[in-house]
Amino acid sequence: MPAVSKGDGMRGLAVFISDIRNCKSKEAEIKRINKELANIRSKFKGDKALDGYSKKKYVCKLLFIFLLGHDIDFGHMEAVNLLSSNKYTEKQIGYLFISVLVNSNSELIRLINNAIKNDLSSRNPTFMCLALHCIANVGSREMAEAFAGEIPRILVAGDTMDSVKQSAALCLLRLYKASPDLVLMGEWTSRVVHLLNDQHMGVVTAAISLITCLSSKNPDEFKTCVSLAVSRLSRIVSSASTDLQDYTYYFVPAPWLSCKLLRLLQCYPPPEDGAVKGRLVECLETILNKAQEPPKSKKVQHSNAKNAILFEAISLIIHYDSEPNLLVRACNQLGQFLQHRETNLRYLALESMCTLASSEFSHEAVKTHIETVINALKTERDVSVRQRAADLLYAMCDRSNAKQIVAEMLSYLETADYSIREEMVLKVAILAEKYAVDYSWYVDTILNLIRIAGDYVSEEVWYRVIQIVINRDDVQGYAAKTVFEALQAPACHENMVKVGGYILGEFGNLIAGDPRSSPLVQFNLLHSKFHLCSVPTRALLLSAYIKFINLFPETKATIQEVLRSDSQIRNSDVELQQRAVEYLKLSSIASTDVLATVLEEMPPFPERESSILAKLKKKKGPGAVSVELEDGKERGELNGGGDRAGDAAIAASNASTPSPSADLLGLRSAAPVSGATPSAGSLLVDVFSEAGPAATSAGVNDDGFLSALHAPEASDSPLVEGPGDSDSAPPTAASEDPAPLPESDELLNKFVCKNNGVLFENQLLQIGIKSEYRQNLGRMYLFYGNKTSVQFVSFNTTVSCPGELQSQLNVQTKTVEPLVEGGAQVQQVINIECLTDFIDAPLLNIKFRYGGALQNISLKLPVTINKFFQPTEMAAADFFQRWKQLSQPQQEAQKIFKASHGMDTEVLKAKLLGLGTALLENVDPNPENYVCAGVIQTKAQQVGCLLRLEPNAQAQMYRLTLRSSKDTVSQRVCDLLAEQF
Repeated sequence: MPAVSKGDGMRGLAVFISDIRNCKSKEAEIKRINKELANIRSKFKGDKALDGYSKKKYVCKLLFIFLLGHDIDFGHMEAVNLLSSNKYTEKQIGYLFISVLVNSNSELIRLINNAIKNDLSSRNPTFMCLALHCIANVGSREMAEAFAGEIPRILVAGDTMDSVKQSAALCLLRLYKASPDLVLMGEWTSRVVHLLNDQHMGVVTAAISLITCLSSKNPDEFKTCVSLAVSRLSRIVSSASTDLQDYTYYFVPAPWLSCKLLRLLQCYPPPEDGAVKGRLVECLETILNKAQEPPKSKKVQHSNAKNAILFEAISLIIHYDSEPNLLVRACNQLGQFLQHRETNLRYLALESMCTLASSEFSHEAVKTHIETVINALKTERDVSVRQRAADLLYAMCDRSNAKQIVAEMLSYLETADYSIREEMVLKVAILAEKYAVDYSWYVDTILNLIRIAGDYVSEEVWYRVIQIVINRDDVQGYAAKTVFEALQAPACHENMVKVGGYILGEFGNLIAGDPRSSPLVQFNLLHSKFHLCSVPTRALLLSAYIKFINLFPETKATIQEVLRSDSQIRNSDVELQQRAVEYLKLSSIASTDVLATVLEEMPPFPERESSILAKLKKKKGPGAVSVELEDGKERGELNGGGDRAGDAAIAASNASTPSPSADLLGLRSAAPVSGATPSAGSLLVDVFSEAGPAATSAGVNDDGFLSALHAPEASDSPLVEGPGDSDSAPPTAASEDPAPLPESDELLNKFVCKNNGVLFENQLLQIGIKSEYRQNLGRMYLFYGNKTSVQFVSFNTTVSCPGELQSQLNVQTKTVEPLVEGGAQVQQVINIECLTDFIDAPLLNIKFRYGGALQNISLKLPVTINKFFQPTEMAAADFFQRWKQLSQPQQEAQKIFKASHGMDTEVLKAKLLGLGTALLENVDPNPENYVCAGVIQTKAQQVGCLLRLEPNAQAQMYRLTLRSSKDTVSQRVCDLLAEQF
């Protein structure tokens, strides 16, 4: 409760609280509360007018009852009446009640706003602060609409008292975070920035929090703050502790303000003005020098404040990454902390050095501490510090020390905490691959990894080792020999059996000349592990056996006997039974030539980013909803970067071979249906599907469309459900739903060239998205994550197609659970059919109640016309012939625009592939240009598209030309793609 003056204590409230505390049972407490509620209700409804003191007392009781967890449905009007009182204590209780119990949809909001306006215009600083605190506590959109224009004026007014300025700055910050589109600084920008020069340090501290938030969203608008921030920082750093006596904390002048200033400067690149930059470098050097000075106090508060400024300064040095001297000094300073007795300092030092290791200027300096970091990995008692040590070893690794670091990490894995083993395994696998000069060392390392920590070796790791072995002829024999030896261990992990089954099935012939590893010995060794394995592994081994019949005809009778046994041909698992029957029949009726064709050796995989690296990024993601991949630079995460490239490889090699690294977010690659090669297709699905063969065979629809990602209920449903489906919710036209959020278009543009990531996030909710497309059909998975500890109730989502979009897209949704527990996540499946070309995007509306308040969010779903591209390979002559045919003015759309991102060749290629088209090499006479071709698949028609992108690196400009057989498609695709560069 708020403090009250002497003599103003509310005795009735004190007695009521005492009675509640003395209740012996829950029933007694409820009885006493009901009695009090009846009394308060009668007092409020009575004919006798209550004085301010009585109103305040009864409102306080209601507030206390609410805080005990009981609903309050009256008393709001009395609380609003208290706002008009001239007594501080009465007004304070009124504002406290309003802040806690009144939601933004209340009918009283207009009366409350009027009372707040009166207090803001009263020029009474105490009343103004109370009003500002109430606005900040409620923070609703209605409050922002009412006061977003008034508060900046109060903040910069010359006659506003300092305490009111502080409250105004923090109130404006709260409103900006809640409704950024309503808080427009405009004419106030320069005056708000100049608050950094205010004489009152409290005002500066509050203002800098506001400016930092505004700068992160609109850096150009607030860039004048850099010189003022440097100037203020210089004055603080160079001052003695006695100069800022009121703001000195244990001999450290203004530590909070110093940290905020350093954080603000991290929103901008290094200053261009030489004088400002020189002054800033001087400040940073002074901070580093002060860190070396003996402490002025033995109190922990002194060292905490001093180190807080130091670490923030080091973060700024790392952010600039342009001062080699400062970077090396920062590294040396952190190196001293690696052996500090304080655990938190060791943790922070390791964390900061991880970032320093990525700088070309400080990488070598970081490497000098390798022995200390290895020692920390072995001896630290705190698991989080050991984890940071492992992160730092990973970051400082290069070709010169890779073998040492990998060996140390493998050694540590044997005793590592279970919580970090999976991440350690991923890091060892990535380093072994990245820095492998000798691939036999890589194979040894991965097999050793499976031996030491087999339970933590994810599928991505053994997918990757198989991919590399298949792509490198020089290591295949060694891999077969090594895995054969590893399988001879009495206790052999199942992942080792998977790798062994696959490699021996492909390359067992390379070691069959040795009597110790003859074909029959290889088969018996694999089959001895069969009964110990899970169903997916057994299915893989059956596929390896049929490969053996092709490689070693002498094993045919033995293997057919195994396939013919009741344990296989009558197996209770339908997948194993089907494989045994089909493989037995195939080996019996097919000629040697047909068998050799069907079971030919796997072709090399196309080179892509390692899926292990993506798995590590996914583990490092901050949210519960899959992963935050926003920069669009990872080739595998772009739209179709895995699936479509995999399809191209399939078409080229006539083999059903999705790449193990094609799908960085864990999306299953399609298992193309191939009547000519059933067994080969089955083998590949074994190895590269996420849920094992059974799930894959069930998940592929009749049209070969991709199986469901993580939704068992979706795998047996048709792609586009009929109107009679009980689970489906037919699309409805937008009615009372609010307009999409202002940033909806920006969020939509992020997903033009990728299918997976975080679509939306605020303080309550995170929405993740995964989607996949094939021809004119699409399936989207939305993951709604509750970021709070309080459950969402009445959770409901609707997808609508506004206007003409209803006749252009057919969208069907699965219903979602109405209750989302705190910290939990629910999933929704959306099926999409493109009927004809379209421009607008479907609208997603989410409604739920959080703490009694209704939340209503509308977004645009990232479904754009390019998602239905089918890549088309064309020769140069065919391309230009078709280009000339599409020469009518309405068939062409062209844009010339300035580059908004770096003109990196790999990123450009990845984005063009992510668009969904085929990137045609050696077609354009100018090798700097990019040309692409694709066909947009709709139910009504197919629209061919040709694209030409001409970058001018010198002018930092692009010319983008689109030609298609339909003018609306040319313009829409051109508009979408221009936003990506």
